[in-house]
Order: sequence, then C-alpha cells, then structure tokens
Amino acid sequence: MRTLDLKVLRDAVHLRGQLLAVAVLVACGVAVFVMLRSMYGYLRGSQEDYYAEYGFGEVFAHATRAPGPVAERLAGVSGVERLYVRIVRDVILDVPGLAEPATGRLVSLPDHDPPPLNRIHLRTGRRPDPGRRDEILASAAFAAANGLRLGDTFGAVINGRWQRLTVVGTALSPEFIYEISGLGTVFPDNRRFGALWMSRSAMATAFEMEGGFNDVVATLTDGASTREVEMEFDALLEPYGGSGSYARDRHLSHEFVNSEIEETQVTASFFPALFLVITAFLLHTNMLRLVRMERGQIGLMKAFGMDRATIGVHYLKLALIPVTLGAVVGVGLGIWLAFEMAGVYARFYQFPEVGFKLDPSVVAIGLGIAMLTGVAGAGAAVRSVIRLAPAVAMAPPSPPGFRAGLLDRGAVGRALSPVGHMIVRNVARGRWRSLSTAAGIALALGVLTALLSIYDAIDVIADLQFNHAYRDDVAVYFDAPQARTALDEVRRLPGVLEAEPIRVAAARLVSGPRERRVALLGLPPGGELRRIVDEDFRRFRPPVDGVMLARMLATRLQLYVGDSVRVEITEGTRPVADLVVAGIVDELMGGEVYLEAGTLYRLLGERGTVSGAWLRVDDAGRDALYATLKRMPGVASVVVKDVIVEGFENTIEESFTIALTFTLFLGGALVMAIVYNQARVALSERGRELASLRVLGFTRREVARMLLGEQGVLVAAALAPGLALGWAFVLIVLLRFDTEVFRMPAVRDPGTYVAAVGLVLAAAVLSAFLVRRRLDRIDLVAVLKTRE
Repeated sequence: MRTLDLKVLRDAVHLRGQLLAVAVLVACGVAVFVMLRSMYGYLRGSQEDYYAEYGFGEVFAHATRAPGPVAERLAGVSGVERLYVRIVRDVILDVPGLAEPATGRLVSLPDHDPPPLNRIHLRTGRRPDPGRRDEILASAAFAAANGLRLGDTFGAVINGRWQRLTVVGTALSPEFIYEISGLGTVFPDNRRFGALWMSRSAMATAFEMEGGFNDVVATLTDGASTREVEMEFDALLEPYGGSGSYARDRHLSHEFVNSEIEETQVTASFFPALFLVITAFLLHTNMLRLVRMERGQIGLMKAFGMDRATIGVHYLKLALIPVTLGAVVGVGLGIWLAFEMAGVYARFYQFPEVGFKLDPSVVAIGLGIAMLTGVAGAGAAVRSVIRLAPAVAMAPPSPPGFRAGLLDRGAVGRALSPVGHMIVRNVARGRWRSLSTAAGIALALGVLTALLSIYDAIDVIADLQFNHAYRDDVAVYFDAPQARTALDEVRRLPGVLEAEPIRVAAARLVSGPRERRVALLGLPPGGELRRIVDEDFRRFRPPVDGVMLARMLATRLQLYVGDSVRVEITEGTRPVADLVVAGIVDELMGGEVYLEAGTLYRLLGERGTVSGAWLRVDDAGRDALYATLKRMPGVASVVVKDVIVEGFENTIEESFTIALTFTLFLGGALVMAIVYNQARVALSERGRELASLRVLGFTRREVARMLLGEQGVLVAAALAPGLALGWAFVLIVLLRFDTEVFRMPAVRDPGTYVAAVGLVLAAAVLSAFLVRRRLDRIDLVAVLKTRE
C-alpha cells in the first residue's frame, strides 16, 4: 500500500466523527432518491404498460339510453380510431358481514369476445356465462376486502329488483386502478365500493337496454383533436341524455394516479438535492479545514516534486470515503423503502403486476450523483491550497487581525465575561464560517418544520371537512332525479332524525377558451347538514343570484368575483345560462360549484326534484336504516360519513407511518450532522488554543464553555431564520398538493414549531455532549507539540 493511501486511512480514523456525519447525510439523500425515483418509474411504467396492453380509452361519454345505430355515427366521427359502447350502472349491494350498504359499479362485458377497449385482466375464475343473469366478475380489491371467494353470493338491487349475484371470478381493469366512486370520497374504500362485470345480454335484460347503450369509450388517431371529438360526441348524444364527454386527463382514476406520479417526480428531485447540497457544504468545510491544517505538508510534497494532480487525488480519496460509505448504505436503505412503499401503493393502485422490480439505472444514477457531490464539495477546498507555491504553502497562514467591535466597546461588552468576549470574537472573526453554520442549521430546522407541518394540514382537513362542512351522518344518492315526494319517503325511513335534499346537476363551465366539467350543487336555504366552509373555518351561504366557485377552479378558469361565466347543463333539457360569479371560497376538498337550490331549479326548469338526501341519523336506528336502504329501489349509492372518516384515518396511518418515521429520522440526521460536524471542526481548528488555555489554568468546564458557547450562539441565531424558512418551505411544498378537488392548507401550529425547535436543541445538546467528551480526553502534551 502506498504511503499516501496509509495517510488517507489514518486521516479517516482521526476524522471519523465528521466523516460519519457526512456519510449519514449522503445515505439519507441517496435513500430518498432511490426510493422516490424508483416509485416514480414503478408507477409511470406500470400505468403506461397497463394502458397500452389493455386499451385504456382516451375519450369517454355517458348518456341515459342511446339506441344501437348511434354507435355507428359515433364511430364515424373524424379522429376516432376505435369505439366501444357498453352499459354501466351503479347499484346497491348487500354484502355478507357488512352492516352498511355497498355500491357496485356494474359494467357490461361482450358475451363472448373480450372488450375492444378497457379490457379486463382476469385474475381468478372465469368470465360470466351469458346465459346466466346472476354471474358477475368482482374487482380483485373488492373481493379481497370483503373475503369473497369463487361461488360466494351477495344481494343487489338491479333496476328496482332485488336479486342474488354469484362471484365466478375476480378481475382488474385500467379504468379502476384507483377504485373510488367519486361521491364525496378521495380515498378508496374497497369494502364498500367495487367494480363488477356482467355479461352484456344479462345487463341489457336487467336494465331494459336491449340494443342500446349508455356509456362510450374511444381511442383517437394520432394528431386528432380531443376537443373536437368531445364536441361531436356531445352533439350526437344530446338527444339521448348525454351528460358531457371528457378526455382521459379528466377521468377520475387516471387523474388521481397521474397526480400521485407527478408529485413523486417533483419530490424525488427536491429532497435529495437538498440533502446532497448540505453534504457538499459539510465536505467543503471539513476538507478546507484539513488542507489548511496540512498546508505545510502539502508545501513539502510539492517541494519534493509531487504534482498537483497526485496531491488533489489524495484528498479526494479521503472525501470519497464517507460519500462511498453513505451511498452504499443509502442504496440499500432506499431499496428497502422502495419495496415497502410499493407494498403500500399496491393496496391503493390496482395493477395486474404488483411486484416491484428495481431499476438498476436508478441505483447507478444515485451513486453517480453522490460521487459528483463528493468531488464538488471537496474539489474547491483542495484546489484553494494546492495552487499555492511550495514556499507559501509551507509558511503558516497569517494570524487574523483584531479590532474592537461594537460589542467590545458597548454596555454589552462591559457586561461580558472574558469567556463571553472570546465567544463573541470567534464568531465575529470567522463570520463566513459562522454564517454558513447558522445557515445550515436554519435550513435543517426549516426542512424539519415543513415536513411536520404536512401532518398539521391533514389534521385541519379532517376537522374542517368532517366536523364543520359535512354535518350529515349518511348521504343517499338516487339513480336518477326524483320528485320531491322521494324526500318525504326518506324522512320516514327508520332512524332518520332529519333529512335535507341534495340536487346535483352535471354541467360545463365556459370562460373564454377555458372550460371545466363540474357538478352544480344546489343547497337549500337554511340547510345545516352540508355547509360551505373555507380553510379559516368561515361559513358561507349559497348565493341566491349567481354561483360560488372553489378558489382553484376559479384560478384555472381565470374568473374573479363579479365576472360572468357560461353554465352549460349537460343533462335533462341541457339549458345554457350566463351567471355571475358571486363568490370564491378557499375550500380544501370538493370542487363543486355552489348555488342556492331555487336558482338551480329555475336554471333546470324544474320544480323541486332531488338527486338524493343528506340524513342525520339516530345511532340506535342505524342498522334498521342500512337494512332498508340495501333493498330500496331507486338508490344508486349510500355514503356513510363515519366510514369515510375511518377510511381517511386508516389511509393516513397506513401510508404516512413509514413517511413520518423516515421524516423524523431525516430531520434529526440533518440537524445532528450539521451541528456535530461544525462543533468537531471548531474543536479540531482550535485544539492547540484550548489546550494552551488548559495549561494556563483554565478548567475543563471553562474551556468547554468557550467552544460550546460559540456553537450555542450559532444555534440560537439560526432559530428565527429557520422557522421563517420553514414557513416558506411549507408554502412551496403544499403548493404541489393544490388541485381542483383537493388542497392542503398552510398551517401555523405553535406545537409544531416548538417540536421542531426542540429536535434541533436536542441534537445540539447531544452534539455538545459528544464534543465535550472528546474535549475532556485531549492529550495536552501531544496537542501542544509542534508538528513537523
């Protein structure tokens, strides 16, 4: 082994504390990169392969009932490559072992051939027999959640008639990757909602649609205009109750999956970059201190003919030791986390192949980025010294100058003890070092604050939505708008204490060249079971004249209060009206367009029809109510708030437990690495000075106060900027969660700030303890010897 290589190993052992801190940060950065980048590739690749292999549609449309010949006219629309018409209906299910009614989305399958689009992946069993009206395929997630096996049966109300359905197989489909009903739900509830497939002949008979259809799926030719195809579809389906066509990017499942993929991509770049930048900073600090201490040795090596490249490579080897160690550990940790997260994703997203396969290129890129970080961090420090001429390098650096500062001359200076003066002067003299240390601590505190604030935002969402906005216990939705008398029937159901009408109408909002498919929600005047509440918990009444929009929807349509917006109803007689934007509300979940119920009725030309009812229920009568709803004709879906809350909490607990644990570890590692590293650097730089003070009679405690007091000043100075930076990070990170149906509020919870500061102080105290131990073990004779 070469002499320089032996020196690298000796230096690594001597600097093991600082290098370990660097290795921890590299491991964190690489682990986050490997985990998130792997998840991005896994989700994007699975999605694209699934769509391509099973023919996921690009344009979708729905109608009440269209005759068969209309399908030929739809297929003839310019730009349509392939068209598939079918029957789709939501039905109420009575699943064994489930108290509440479940909802099944029945989708027809061709009797003999596979569907040309939105094909199914048969996981178990067989397809339904066209000659049997009771056979169905159940979605794999729905069957698993309810413990359904082949041959099991459950009840269903189909077109007003109760019958038993038999499970003959389980399947998946690209249109149900994220399997939710869309009725007030954001997270999947596989026990109470699932896709079901039945033969077309059986469904046509059950729903009296022989020769007809009510759902359209199409793919387009290259270069076709999606908007023009949608307009043609709308015109052809309008006489048959068409509710408006839409492109793939507005498909409910695709929208949620795509949003998750995009957020993962952004996060996979932001957080690893943050950790690796701090790593480069720490490496630069350590290497700069080392080469300055060894400038005499560097000068001797150059004087004896050693070239700059050899010397530079020698120090780069030392810098790459912790980087390599951290990168290897980070890759292993990242792979483990990726497999764990893949398991979580597999419970939310239904892909045919749930097995996660590691992409070797992700590991290679992670290792490469780590190595480049090490070279970048150490290179500038090494270059600053090896450029010196041998004679200059062998000479000791000029001692820093001294002049009395403001604190020395003022009242504060007179109040300071000699030790206090030393602390202040050391901080002031090394202003760039002090500033960079404080900046690093502030950055770590900011990251920790931002990550913890995400959980505060989730708590606010749960409280606002489930305790203030949604005040009903059960929501009942009909399969079609019913006369007002239907509300009276619901009021007479067992256990119902109060009922308020729901009237929802599908519509398209048009503002210049911008448009959005929305749901118009007409709220009754004085209603209490469904409230409009903004992120500050302020309640709004539905406007009598005009509409009220969610902030994100108004932003996308570029609408402001007082503007006019065209409302095109896409059901019934399809009226069109220009309404005033009477208000904009900062909602967290929903995305509906609100107006007073009377205004919606006038717009529709109706007199009091209802789409459903919000119910307040007596707990003692819940079981009787559920039993009645399971067999009640005309009911398409039942949403129980307690179930939504339970699903929300379980989802957050399941998906965020790993993230929260890892977040706290990352934040603590970041703070610990910065604080400990800077304290150790200060000890190494000032070892001779501190030893001299000990020889002159200073006690260990006094010497420790000088060294650790400086670190304490820097930590204290970083707290306020760190909290401010944390708030800025909160705004940046939460901005990524803003969609038209879901957004996270920026929350300032004093408890979170106290916790973040507490973690920083705990890391500082632990670092001080470790450095104090090191300081107490200093060999005074060895340190004071002149190094040759």
